[in-house]
Amino acid sequence: MKTLILFSTRDGQTREIASYIASDLSELAVDTDVVNLNRAEEINWASYDRVVIGASIRYGHFHPALDRFVKKHLQELAARPGAFFSVNLVARKPEKRSPQTNSYTRKFLLNSPWQPDLCAVFAGALRYPRYRWLDRIMIRLIMKMTNGETDTSKEVVYTDWAQVSSFARDIAHLTRDSALNQA
Repeated sequence: MKTLILFSTRDGQTREIASYIASDLSELAVDTDVVNLNRAEEINWASYDRVVIGASIRYGHFHPALDRFVKKHLQELAARPGAFFSVNLVARKPEKRSPQTNSYTRKFLLNSPWQPDLCAVFAGALRYPRYRWLDRIMIRLIMKMTNGETDTSKEVVYTDWAQVSSFARDIAHLTRDSALNQA
C-alpha cells in the first residue's frame, strides 16, 4: 500500500516540502505518490492506506481548490488515516508554527468537514525575484508590517527541514489504529 501526498502550491515551496516528506518516507520504506492537488483528476483511492494534504497560504487564504477537493473526496479522506500541513510566511515566527497558534490552520480545521489525524504548520519561503511586480510590492508591504525581510533582491527559505522530517516520521507511523487512539 502507498501514502498519497497531495499538495497545493503558489510558488513551489509546498511542492518542495511534499517531495521532502516523500523522500523521508521512502527512507523509512514507505511507498508514496506525490500529486498536485490542482491537477488530481481521478484518484484510485483503493491504492492508498493513508493520505497527506499540504497547502500554502497567499494573502490570507488557501487556494479554493483545497476546499473543493476536500468536499468532493470527503468520504475517501475520512476512510483512511490522514495528515494535513499548511505552509505560510507567518510561521517563520516559531510561536506561529503550530496548528493551535497559526490562525490560517486553525480556521481551516474549524471549518473543514475533513479532520486529519495529524497536522503541522511549516514556514514557507520568500522569493521576491520570482514574484510578479504587484505580488512583490504587496508581499513586501506585508513583510514590512510584520517585521519581515523587505529586500526584494533576496530569496529566503524559512522552512525548518528538521520539523518536516519529524512530521514525516509521524506520518510513517500513522495507521487506522493509531488514528482511532488519537480521537
